Amino acid sequence: MYLTKEEEKIMDGERGEQYGKMMRILVKMGEIFNAERLIPVSSAQISGVSYRTIGDAGIHFLKSLRGVKVSVPATLNPIAFDSEHLKDLKVDKEFYEKQMEILNAYTDMGIKPTMTCTPYYFDNVPKFGEHIAWAESSAVIYANSIIGARTNREGSVSALASAIIGKTPEYGMHVDENRKATHLIEVNFEMSPEDYPLLGLHVGKEVNGIPYLRIIGDEDDFKLMGAAMAASGSISMYHVENFTPEFRHALGDNVERIIVERGDLEKYRGEEIEVELVAIGCPHVSSSELRKIAEFLKGKKKKRGVELWIFGARSTIEKNEDAVKIINDFGGKVMRDTCVVVSNAGKIYQRIGTNSGKAALYLRKERFGGAEVIVRDLFTLLRSVVE
Repeated sequence: MYLTKEEEKIMDGERGEQYGKMMRILVKMGEIFNAERLIPVSSAQISGVSYRTIGDAGIHFLKSLRGVKVSVPATLNPIAFDSEHLKDLKVDKEFYEKQMEILNAYTDMGIKPTMTCTPYYFDNVPKFGEHIAWAESSAVIYANSIIGARTNREGSVSALASAIIGKTPEYGMHVDENRKATHLIEVNFEMSPEDYPLLGLHVGKEVNGIPYLRIIGDEDDFKLMGAAMAASGSISMYHVENFTPEFRHALGDNVERIIVERGDLEKYRGEEIEVELVAIGCPHVSSSELRKIAEFLKGKKKKRGVELWIFGARSTIEKNEDAVKIINDFGGKVMRDTCVVVSNAGKIYQRIGTNSGKAALYLRKERFGGAEVIVRDLFTLLRSVVE
């Protein structure tokens, strides 16, 4: 793997052992994936932020980087709670302090404390064709597919290394030929709103590559679909005909065809249950989703025995204060900095409704609470919390 003289000096420790360690991580990754060189990145998105995810070992690692600063704009994934809803989320003092220790370690490096999986809305907006180094699978697939930026599915450590060094190995999604479709997904039914996340879960399990789909939807639909794809499999990019920016040159002759029938999605939907919690915002809600929710709930009364939690980025919430007020006045809770998966939600509630295939996949696992989860469209879920 070719390194410039400056890169060699950093790897040899001329800027300090911590910088050398980060460079060696990037070089080793490049060697594993046969990259020829490192290329500059314009931004990073860092995962491995929740104490529930990285634990004490993660804190120890972050402490070893004390004094290091990032060299490109970098943003953070959600933490394990919203500090204004500690009681609702049942956060104890020790857990709170550990989580804040992690957050402070990242911000000391110069990373922006966005605590969101949707930095692409306001906080960290890449341009078409830009090379970036993002962790968080739902953000990676959104950046590659809907924006047309270029990032591999980084881990928390590799994304942090790229943020510090400002470079990433040139392989995978950074290379033109690797962004072509490998599978044509033929959907043999008319899509309904709740089908997008379910289709994503199915395609993620069936495809090891890049799917090409001929379906109609909007940005919020495809955000939910992509997040589910990335969660159930290893997909980092998809193409949707007449929607995603690179679809025109994505489909070649040698692609595998996969036919999807409506019945293929049923196993992901979940049996009908009386839910205790409706959770929206995995990935975090967009401005349009917040406004839709507020418009539906305005003037209505909340049903007893079921909670409504909406998860969003600070930036999105601050730009939609009127919608947030309507939701709060209704009796819902709009939470920032965390999400339904990395919070205690799955341990507090055992019957959950969501419009997110990704949330359903994780919350059904024992590690995240082992809840019964149903996936329904946004308005079906909202109707279930209204008297």
